[in-house]
Formats: sequence, C-alpha cells, structure tokens
Amino acid sequence: MAPPSQLAIATSVVNRLVKEEASYHKELEKQQASIAKLEQGGGDENTEYVLKQERRGVEETRAIFPQLRNKLQDALARLEYVLVPDNLNGPGYQTTPEDIAKGQEAVAAALKAIHSQS
Repeated sequence: MAPPSQLAIATSVVNRLVKEEASYHKELEKQQASIAKLEQGGGDENTEYVLKQERRGVEETRAIFPQLRNKLQDALARLEYVLVPDNLNGPGYQTTPEDIAKGQEAVAAALKAIHSQS
C-alpha cells in the first residue's frame, strides 16, 4: 500500500482539528448548561463546591480555544499551500481529483470554523 500523499495528510490534519474544535464547543455548552442547572437548583452542602469545579472546567475549556485556533490556522495554511496546482505535481504528491475535492472541503470547513468563532 502506498503511503498517503502530502495532500491526504494535510487534509486529515485539518479535518481532525475542525472536529476537535466542534467537540470542545459541545463540551463547553454542556458545562454551561450544568452550571445553569446547578444555579437554579436547591442548595445542598456540595452545590458551591460543584459549581466551583464546573466553572473551573469552563475556564479550562475556554483556554484551549486560542491554542486550537492557532493549530487550525497553521494546518489550514499548510493545506492551502499543498492545494496550489504547482505543488500538487511534485514528488510525493500523487493526488486524485477526489483527494483535491476532499482538501477543498476541508479548507471550507476550517474557514467556517475559524469565522464562526471570530
């Protein structure tokens, strides 16, 4: 089996980072919903402690986004470079039209992810 092309590698990196960012956004929504539920609920002796832990979790999740955004932008730049027609024909770049289409879809998904949180 032939090793994956540079385009396939760059595409999979971008796709993975887009999925990772979406996953962190889902996690953040769950954490915020949990905090809202705890704030509305009655107060037993553990509520304050659990709220503090949940808020800490929210802050940790939010702290991930800038690093993840930088990684995504770097991976996107690499993919866009690989997608330049002159770069598709070099050594190690055996590409198919399907690979190119997947790469372009990954670019679109990454741009959407970057602009949705800007």
